[in-house]
Amino acid sequence: MAQEADYVIVGGGTSGLVVAHRLSEDPNVSVIVLEAGEDLRADPQVTIPGLWTVLFGSDADWKFQTTPQPNLHGRAIKEPQGKMLGGSSGINGQTFVPPSVSTIDSWSKLGNSTWTHDALLPYFMKSYTLNLPDGKTQTHLRLDWVDHSIQGESGPLQVSFPADLQSPLAKAWIDAFNSIGYNATADPHSGKAIGAFNNLATVDPRTRTRSYAASAYGTPALQRPNVRILTGTVVERVVLDSSGPSVKAIGAKAFVRGQEHTFTALKEVILAAGAINTPKLLELSGIGNSKILNEHGITPVIENPNVGENLQDHLMSGLSFEVVDGVVTGDALLRQEPEALSAAMKMYADDLAGPLTIGGVQSSAFMPMLEFDGPDGEKRQKEFFDRFLPADKTSSYHNIVRSIMDQPKETSCQMFMFLAQANLHSNPKIGSFIGNELQSGSFLSMGVIQCVPFSRGYTHISSSDAKDEPIIDPKFFSHPLDIEIMARNLLDVERMHSVKPLDEYIKPQGRRNHPDAFLTDIESAKKYLRDTASTAFHSCGTAAMLPRDEGGVVDEKLRVYGTSNLRIVDASIFPVIPGSNLMTTTYAVAERAADIIKSEAS
Repeated sequence: MAQEADYVIVGGGTSGLVVAHRLSEDPNVSVIVLEAGEDLRADPQVTIPGLWTVLFGSDADWKFQTTPQPNLHGRAIKEPQGKMLGGSSGINGQTFVPPSVSTIDSWSKLGNSTWTHDALLPYFMKSYTLNLPDGKTQTHLRLDWVDHSIQGESGPLQVSFPADLQSPLAKAWIDAFNSIGYNATADPHSGKAIGAFNNLATVDPRTRTRSYAASAYGTPALQRPNVRILTGTVVERVVLDSSGPSVKAIGAKAFVRGQEHTFTALKEVILAAGAINTPKLLELSGIGNSKILNEHGITPVIENPNVGENLQDHLMSGLSFEVVDGVVTGDALLRQEPEALSAAMKMYADDLAGPLTIGGVQSSAFMPMLEFDGPDGEKRQKEFFDRFLPADKTSSYHNIVRSIMDQPKETSCQMFMFLAQANLHSNPKIGSFIGNELQSGSFLSMGVIQCVPFSRGYTHISSSDAKDEPIIDPKFFSHPLDIEIMARNLLDVERMHSVKPLDEYIKPQGRRNHPDAFLTDIESAKKYLRDTASTAFHSCGTAAMLPRDEGGVVDEKLRVYGTSNLRIVDASIFPVIPGSNLMTTTYAVAERAADIIKSEAS
């Protein structure tokens, strides 16, 4: 077993495999990747797009859970994260939606002058290849917004649109928003879109299998003699040398299948363990708040109280509406009805067709709060924000978030639709996501995901043992503006179900997913959110790229403050959460990180 390389990468997930692949393009550079999970590239539960929900709670999931959340009726929220080669890109719903320009540009306004949307756009494009369907499907999905000048043409990741033309709901979604003046205004990959669109997914259209970091980046890397990827390898800590003027990372101590080994980095140690495990490893290695480290018997090496702070995540919630007879949904599959499973598997095996070719969210819409539409809407929205953000008591972070939402045509949520019911309930025995105690019949769900929440939390170690789970407290809804905004967004969803032509597919007086899922006003929406809101699995920000005295853990080159050769390349560096699914931004940041590392090594 090779135990020495130029670069030791901790985490073989979404970002770690990107960096490993790009660095090892130089045959003279050696790379070791240490991944705690297993290589599941041949597992149909990973490769078949429609089976993604069965991975939650499995051995492919870290099975993290938050502390009880006071603003969510004391519920502890499950926080799934991928524990496998490919990380969370191997267990997510494959939704490939980019962030807005304003959320990425906010990074530069917080002290990272070189991190703008313009600077990151080439790396978004570098990561993937857009695969357009045939003309008939393009017309059906209303893909007239596609702008080839900003789409990826030759990246490793394969992205495509849903193949299933049987359901008319993809078209109805677009037509309904168009009828209220919110058809997509631009290609969402421009970062300037508002309105509804049918979104891309990380599905290879040739094989109808998940395209993710392990298949797209890991497979070619594994074929190179200068790369070693070790699975089943739990890193205990980064080995640090503090004898020089700055701390040097000399390697990583890890358990490989239960046997302890030390892996030496000749040039750099690169952390890519994700927004929960990366700050955990920093603290286990002696980098963090000395008070926390001392409590657990860890000798502080670098004092930085920002480690593990600034935790951001998107909450989501939604309403499920019973559909009229004859509309095909995925409910029977979620209930694991034998006849439906058998039919779906046969369609997939024989023709690479049917519901198993499709992952999670197929249709999205970037939307503002419709309450503030109209000629005096900007004034009323300003008065709304002023009530919750008094000028003399507002932090720089909250000012940045507000400045994003104050921009013309900026959005406060991502609405979405998927063709199955969402089981949302406060009872902890039931859970809070699809797949638990589902009703009979067929449903479509429409929901909302926050864009940029005002609330932030933290994650810290619970002991000095790497095997122990960390403490995770996102402090959901701790800032009152978050629930006020989300309640208004959810009320807009309530109204959309009666807009033509969506209303043609929903049963009048039909069943819903929850006793309180019949919303009438802001208070009923807030009550429903406290009872049902759950994570969208978008944790980030816990090792933020910010000036050190303003909450930072890494600098603009992604180097950990106080060290000479320890970098972080995953979503924990995001200073402000992107206003969409994190996957696209994580790939882009990792692509740019590889170029930064290469440039400094030359």
